[in-house]
Amino acid sequence: MRVMLTGHNGYVGSVLLPMLVDAGHDVVGYDTNLYKGSTFGAYQERTDYSEINKDIRDIQAEDLKGFDAVLHLAGLSNDPLGDLNPTLTYEINHKASVKLAKLAKSMGVRRYIFSSSCSNYGAGGQDMLDEHSAFNPVTPYGKSKVMVEQDVSQLGDDNFIPTFLRSATAYGASPRLRFDLVVNNLVAWAYTTGQVYMKSDGTPWRPLVHVEDMALAFVSALHAPEEVVFNQAFNVGRTEENYRIREVAELVVAGVPGSRVEFAETAGPDTRNYRVNCDKIAANLPEYKPKWTVEKGIAQLYEAYQQVGIKLEDFEGPRYRRILHIEELMENGLLDENLRWKK
Repeated sequence: MRVMLTGHNGYVGSVLLPMLVDAGHDVVGYDTNLYKGSTFGAYQERTDYSEINKDIRDIQAEDLKGFDAVLHLAGLSNDPLGDLNPTLTYEINHKASVKLAKLAKSMGVRRYIFSSSCSNYGAGGQDMLDEHSAFNPVTPYGKSKVMVEQDVSQLGDDNFIPTFLRSATAYGASPRLRFDLVVNNLVAWAYTTGQVYMKSDGTPWRPLVHVEDMALAFVSALHAPEEVVFNQAFNVGRTEENYRIREVAELVVAGVPGSRVEFAETAGPDTRNYRVNCDKIAANLPEYKPKWTVEKGIAQLYEAYQQVGIKLEDFEGPRYRRILHIEELMENGLLDENLRWKK
């Protein structure tokens, strides 16, 4: 298929793009490239795809001519960044995503696979949540994802096949590594300081999925029969990979020699607390066979951090922390207050 992958230079996109190319698809990346300066380790850029360097808010119908599918990952990618300017979060994550879907449909694109999130469930409590469970988002990021699902699902018909992948909290090595994700962050603290530094009290539940398994879900949905994925939502991960954050901390201590758990003075409860059931994706998308566990992911990250020689000021500073990276680009006069590149 001819596939547009938005956000192809981000944390997940840089892992997904080679999978799509290697599966034989003609891939065009679409990205405003906010994080080109955040490359982690040695990364050989692929040359077997083409690229549109453009803000997702500015996409036009002509950009979508001739595509069979759009895989939509682009957006403001975490809660602190979403909180920076909630209005912008809705403009980019919600309005631009719906605009993209409408334009894609108008241009005859049949498939639209949206990168949604288990943060839709937000304050989900102790119950195991499936795709029919109520939404309860607690951040602008989570609310924007819910709004896209609600609006885009209404566009579905015989000629337009929307699918919504509600990914668990990601972790694992990537060319555009994020350190604001809980497993990545705890392993980085343990490696650089010997402290598994807990910024919450560790009681909340969180489903976790390796970035490679998350990317595999998009490939699997793209390859699935249309009738299987039409207007369907899938929780992405493995049901057995739900953890309390304190359990993750204990796994990090076991995986990083000489480390110990330390709680920040401000550590308290986190309103984001949810466990999810991922049996639906396993039953309906046979190509989706996730390979990773958190324990294996910790070992991968520890090895990657050793190879790069990561330092505390790197992952807690503007190179890798999304919110600080954006703020630095703005302070240096490269981005305006609407997160658009200055000419």
